[in-house]
Amino acid sequence: MRLAGTAVATVVAAVPAALALVLVEAQWAPLRRLDRGAAASLHQQVLEHPWLVRVLRFLTDVVWGPVTMRLLVAVLVVWLLSRRAWRLAAWAAVTALAGAAAGLLAKNTVERARPHLPDPVAHSPGFSFPSGHAMTATTSCAILLLVLIPLVPRRWRPVPWVLAVVAVLGVSGTRVALGVHWVSDVIGGWCLGLAVVTATALAFEAWRSDIGRLPTTPAQGLEPEIADADRPAVAAHGGRSRPL
Repeated sequence: MRLAGTAVATVVAAVPAALALVLVEAQWAPLRRLDRGAAASLHQQVLEHPWLVRVLRFLTDVVWGPVTMRLLVAVLVVWLLSRRAWRLAAWAAVTALAGAAAGLLAKNTVERARPHLPDPVAHSPGFSFPSGHAMTATTSCAILLLVLIPLVPRRWRPVPWVLAVVAVLGVSGTRVALGVHWVSDVIGGWCLGLAVVTATALAFEAWRSDIGRLPTTPAQGLEPEIADADRPAVAAHGGRSRPL
């Protein structure tokens, strides 16, 4: 029953990504109007403010770029291994690799051309759908949140969620503003990234059930017990503290 439930939930999570892919392939008129309207408007703003190009390039390549995001996940995996959190480290690594593979497969399946705008301010190789920057930010931020949120004090937990949303929306906006992606490209990146994270997180949750651990929610993180590793516990007799 758990396997069936996980499969159904994974399929449901994949529906938005599949729908975005179908609409892009079908060149749905409302979506094309949204893409062209947003591209023209943002491109005009960039042309009127040349300094903005440098800012956008810095944000998209350095602050929220794929290299930065993947390095953060790699550091996280190493840290988890140092704490002997083997399965959680494996989940983070597999999710990041699965996201990269899914994005590459989708790009080569759709083969969508990038925007061609007058007076381009940036260029990017490869196909356009889905946005690799948007998808990498989505999967990476989700991995970081689901692993590290148990370590954040409860009253401060909205802060990392806000930072993650800002990172994903920020890098997505830079890609459209620089004229290297359509709006539907970044939406597709969000949907596909969330689908990958959902599938792997559900598989991890099924493992937790198999070993008798309680189910969790995204607000709790994948492995709430990781926060207990450094907390002292009071012994039943003698009142002395001991590590968990």
